Amino acid sequence: MRTVRATLLSDMLPAWRSRVVLLVLLGAFVALLGRSLYLQAVNEEFLQQKGESRYSRVIELPATRGRITDRHGDVLAVSTPVKSVWAIPEDAGKVNGEQLRKVARLLEMDARDLTRRLQAEGDFAYLKRQVAPDVAESVMALGLPGIHDQREYRRYYPTGEVTAHILGFTGVGDAGQEGVELAFNDDLSGRTGSRRVIKDRRGRIVEDVESVRAPQDGHDVALALDGKIQYLAYAALRDAVAEHKAKAGGIVVLDARSGEVLALANLPTFNPNNRGKLNGAQLRNRVLTDTFEPGSTLKPFTVAMALEAGKVRSDTVIQTAPGHLTIGRRTISDAHPNGLLTVAQVIQKSSNVGAAKMAGMLEPQQMWGKFDALGFGAPPHLGFPGEAGGRLRPHRTWKPIEQATMAYGHGISVSLMQLARAYMVFARDGDVPPLSLQRVGGRLPEGRRVFSPETARQVRAMLEMVVEPGGTAQRARVPGYRVAGKTGTAHKLEGGTYADRYVASFVGFAPASSPRLVVAVMIDEPGGNIYYGGEVAAPVFARVMEGALRNLGVAPDAPVKPMQMARGAAQVPM
Repeated sequence: MRTVRATLLSDMLPAWRSRVVLLVLLGAFVALLGRSLYLQAVNEEFLQQKGESRYSRVIELPATRGRITDRHGDVLAVSTPVKSVWAIPEDAGKVNGEQLRKVARLLEMDARDLTRRLQAEGDFAYLKRQVAPDVAESVMALGLPGIHDQREYRRYYPTGEVTAHILGFTGVGDAGQEGVELAFNDDLSGRTGSRRVIKDRRGRIVEDVESVRAPQDGHDVALALDGKIQYLAYAALRDAVAEHKAKAGGIVVLDARSGEVLALANLPTFNPNNRGKLNGAQLRNRVLTDTFEPGSTLKPFTVAMALEAGKVRSDTVIQTAPGHLTIGRRTISDAHPNGLLTVAQVIQKSSNVGAAKMAGMLEPQQMWGKFDALGFGAPPHLGFPGEAGGRLRPHRTWKPIEQATMAYGHGISVSLMQLARAYMVFARDGDVPPLSLQRVGGRLPEGRRVFSPETARQVRAMLEMVVEPGGTAQRARVPGYRVAGKTGTAHKLEGGTYADRYVASFVGFAPASSPRLVVAVMIDEPGGNIYYGGEVAAPVFARVMEGALRNLGVAPDAPVKPMQMARGAAQVPM
């Protein structure tokens, strides 16, 4: 019976099948042998990489971010060493609840948030970044498995809110987010390094293998900013905004010779060392990002255009009576009606009618060309994020009434920085230089010629009349110095119509005999019944200009009157 079964089986299974199975097994064996030889002899790096991935790590070596200093070398921003606490979730899962609560208390975290972080997928999770070194040491002293720390850097700003808008700030990764920190981020950042180490299962470094790349620290950036003038500008602006219960304000101080930005401040402001509760209003660098209709501060440019075109002279008489001028269906009015005024008096008395009549003597293309050359309608290219270019419409679209209103600063918008830069044309005998946030060494930059020196000097003399008796800005006078400047009081444009809110401004320079500084002040929505530029912004200008000139050691160019001397003596503390 057994013999029969074997015979039947041999008849049902052909001999070739066993040979095929044998060949397949031999082929698989040869393939495995070949793969083994390939991995161990030809491509041995693959296995080495897989093995090293179990214990070898490349860790980053942070580079120190460069310092930011003012023109005198005083530190405005510096990176200080801090620690970040991190964990290997799988290992840290062995920590009990009481230990976790201790860690949460030390890190000032919610225990539930800490637990969620430890339950994250992966083999790495930050618990908290940029903590004080002593706090990190307290956490590590607990000796909990899977919890580690590493060195990082955090930016510190010694001057706090005084320089917040010009410096900006960095993020958690120490990269620039706003202001100079962002504008010069490539120079400040440096380059991170790396090194290869061997770690055990708990993440502890047991051997330092090699340095892959040495870190390169960032370069220091020296600004043109003068720390003393910056504080003076900030303090004067702060006091004015508080006194007049204004919504906001801005101020900028420029060196008329070099185009350097010596001071820039805004309100409201913020402390870059503590940005826990911020809003957009605090972060806005209004001097550069906000635009407004400049109002009467634009009249000197209209006069300069008419002088340059030969349409008028400084003593040309213009009839401004009866105090208003109708063009089409619109009427232009003066705040205080006057009769016959010379061109110089149009500036001194700030006559809208007189400025509009001079604009009517010019071709639209002429006005647009000068506005464009002055930098209106284009960003000042300082490198700041969000620099506004303002609004300067093509001259082909201008209507006669629009050309007339632009003569006294309506229908055009500018930033305070643009306005300050444009006034340098009168402080520098007709040319406008490029602006600079960094110190300008060696040869002073050449400016773009806009007006002839003779025209610029004539308008400069007219601007001196503005701060003299009979002018609109007598509160801008500075004892011992000749001052030139212009007030501006403009309605705010909201929803396409002019609202009963104002922007008060003053832009000027001193000493007028040889201008050294240009100061521009803007107060947004001053409260109460006092909102004119001569009442609100001019005193800020005078306070900052006086302190800045004396700080720079600029020699007086005007006699000090006895009353002024007595006032100055009364201010000396006893």
